[in-house]
Amino acid sequence: MSFNPEANLAPYAVTSKNSKGRAFSEPAPQGRTEFQRDRDRIIHSAAFRRLEYKTQVFVNTEGDLYRTRLTHSLEVAQIARSIARNLALNEELTEAVALAHDLGHTPFGHAGQDALNECMEPFGGFEHNLQSLRVVDDLEEKYADFNGLNLCFETRESILKHCSLPNAQRLGDVARRFVDRRRPVLEAQVTNLADEIAYNNHDMDDGLRSGLITLEQAAEVRLFKHHLDRVKDRHPGLSGRRLIHETVRGIINALVGDLLRESERRLARHKPANVAEVQDAPPLIGFSDEMNELNRELKAFLRKGLYQHYQVLRATLKARMVVKDLFNTFHGDPRLLPPQFFERAESDVPRAIADYIAGMTDRYAMKEHQRLTVPGHSV
Repeated sequence: MSFNPEANLAPYAVTSKNSKGRAFSEPAPQGRTEFQRDRDRIIHSAAFRRLEYKTQVFVNTEGDLYRTRLTHSLEVAQIARSIARNLALNEELTEAVALAHDLGHTPFGHAGQDALNECMEPFGGFEHNLQSLRVVDDLEEKYADFNGLNLCFETRESILKHCSLPNAQRLGDVARRFVDRRRPVLEAQVTNLADEIAYNNHDMDDGLRSGLITLEQAAEVRLFKHHLDRVKDRHPGLSGRRLIHETVRGIINALVGDLLRESERRLARHKPANVAEVQDAPPLIGFSDEMNELNRELKAFLRKGLYQHYQVLRATLKARMVVKDLFNTFHGDPRLLPPQFFERAESDVPRAIADYIAGMTDRYAMKEHQRLTVPGHSV
């Protein structure tokens, strides 16, 4: 007897049976659900492998212990799956979205995205959520019958966390909810907040590990101080990495616990009967008002204490210079692009350049910059 992991999901969860399907028809997968197939295709993609060498805050050459886009995506998937399981949602869809949400991110984190967006502003701009969709819909080249990964509609729709109205109108059905002002499915709502939980707490962890944030500074944040004090009470004399880890672990558990309680309360109040009613309702996944305030305080601290630290800003400046130099060089002479991107440039030069740069890892971007700008450097 075959096991169906979707058999006991809530009526408002997305399932293989109520999915809108794929753009290109394929035989049903054997021994796995449609969304397990999506997850597996994402894991086996080239774009997913490249996430290992794309960073969150710290440039990849600064150390091997700091989080990358790959480790971040895995951490988001772990948190998101736990939440989805407790709410009887589709874990495989949730995991697929978590693993795919950063596929379109540039090298050098948000600094790289901001720089590439400035370069692309006259040509429609650049946004990593749209680029992630572009990766899975077009840029991956693995299958004989279609470009991209041919993912289910709900996976593709959920990858689009943000989308401007002009872009939504251009993209059609997959971005229709932004035109109609409807909510994402619950699995996407879970992933969005799991992403926030992961990057806030793991950036705090990396900031403390790097020494850019001190434990005394972090203790000014109420949420951190509360859990730091609890760890000290339970484990007198604990210090160093163990103290930090136990504190961050406590914060993540508290955030997930609050989110589950608040989401269950909202679901009980609105009683959605299906996916359509979820998308017509207010946000059904979220934190309590009290936890929202504590979380905002944590984010404000990271913005000022870590992201605007002078050492991070220096790395950010260099990253922006590399991305802008690369874009301007290729835009000045597209023949310098590798052949597969030069072919794409025949129809849209700026977008082909953006595709090339966005797909680079931190180290590859820096090496490519040296090859093009440093005399005597090997090409």
